Parts: sequence; structure tokens; C-alpha cells
Amino acid sequence: MGNDGGSIPTRRELVKSAARAPTVSELKATALESLDHAWKHDPLTSDRLDMDNVVADWQGRLYNYESILNALIPAETKENPEDDSTPPSLSNSESAGLSFASTGIKSLRDVVKLKFKRYSPQGSKGREIIACPVSLKELGGSVKAVYLVPCGHVFAEVAIRQIQEEEMACPECSEPFKAEDSIPVLPTDKEEIQKLAARLESLKEKGLTHSLKKDKSAGKKKRKADAVKEDDKAEKPAKKREKDSRLSGINNPMTASITAKVLAEQDEQNKRRKLAAAR
Repeated sequence: MGNDGGSIPTRRELVKSAARAPTVSELKATALESLDHAWKHDPLTSDRLDMDNVVADWQGRLYNYESILNALIPAETKENPEDDSTPPSLSNSESAGLSFASTGIKSLRDVVKLKFKRYSPQGSKGREIIACPVSLKELGGSVKAVYLVPCGHVFAEVAIRQIQEEEMACPECSEPFKAEDSIPVLPTDKEEIQKLAARLESLKEKGLTHSLKKDKSAGKKKRKADAVKEDDKAEKPAKKREKDSRLSGINNPMTASITAKVLAEQDEQNKRRKLAAAR
């Protein structure tokens, strides 16, 4: 056409094919990849997790202890406020998938330090893995894991289910725990997250934090409420004393009561006289 050496595009080349829905296997692979990333990286800073210094919150999310500590320290208490060592992602929600404010962490009592077992499988040439102390399965995105509160030891969920039926004690340190204090690591099921939220609310009602330690903020609120009540109580007797100042010389309660009524009537008459005079 036109002898310019060009070509006319066909309809197949112009019309794009409809987007293909991902298959079940592709969705599972994506979910597994996301879990593997969460097992290895801090959601606040995107730094790699230091497995010797990992803490977890009520929802089973994993963080570096240092990033939580930096986020909790107010800027004015740091040695050099101008040189803010807090990672940018803690203050910039656009660059991070999770903001610190949304975690609900207000103190170190809201997290539990996790204790992982390192294991060198046979034939691994000394390569260590993070494994369940009972089943020796490698922990990660492909294995559902739980950690116990308050001790923080991490196990494969299957191993803990078997142990729970016999005795409710940690296999590593023998510290007792309740069934609801077996927290899934990085749960994806909505029902599990709802159970964890209900557990946290129940602990708050008891004045406890996720780590089963006393909630200091709840104590402060209670002290403030008590202080307000005490102030109210102090104001009421003061008002009574002002009203009863003219009865200070009367010791007999009956006489004081009658005198108070008489004085009240006199006060009322005086008010009426003043109003009449003003007219």
C-alpha cells in the first residue's frame, strides 16, 4: 500500500486478548511467596529479620526488636533528635506496607520475644535452619507455626496440637500455657484473626497485655478516674462547710437542724426583700 514497504496490521494484532484469571496453583504460589517474605523481613522497615532478636505481636506478625524499640522511643528523648535513626518507613506509610500506628503496639509489653531452635540436618554440611524443636520441621511459609505466651518458644502447629491433649506445658521450658495463648505465626485465616482479637479484648478487660503482663496504661487511667472521684468528694464537704459555717457553735444535732431551717427561711425572706426594694 503506497509502495512504501509498510504493512497493514491484522485484527489479531490490534485487539488484545482478555486478561486470564490466575489458576489455583498460581494463587497458592503467590500466597506462599508472600508468607516466605514475611518470615524473613520486618514489615515496618523491610529489613531482613534477625532471628535471634525477633518479637511478635498479638496477631502473630514478626518484627525486629530494634525497630519496635526505635518506634517506641519519642524523638525528644533521643540523644540527637536531628539525626533521627528511626527508619523512614516507620513515619512514611507510603513506602511501607504496614505503619507502626496500625500495629496497636504501645509498649514492649505488647510484644513477645520469640525463641527459635536452630538445627543442622544431616547432609547439610553444617547449614543451620530454624526448626520446630519437636518435629524438627523447618519453619517458614510452607509450615504452619505457633508460638507460646509468655515463654515465646516457636513450634509447628501440628506438634503443639498433639502435646496440648496430654499436658498444657511448653515442651522446651515446661512453662504452663492455655490453649488461647498458642498464637499462630502470620495467620491468614480470618477466623483465626478474629479469635486473636477476641483474646486481646479479654486480656484488656483483665488489665493485661498480649504478653500476659499488667497493662500500665490501664492503671494510669484508673488512677486518673480515682483522682477525679476524690476531687469530687473533696469539693462536696467544702460546700457543706461553707453552708454550715454559721452553725459551728451548735453541738446538738437536733438544734443545729432546726437552726439551719430557720436560717434558710431568713435567707429566703432577705432575698425577697431585696427583690422588692429593687423594683
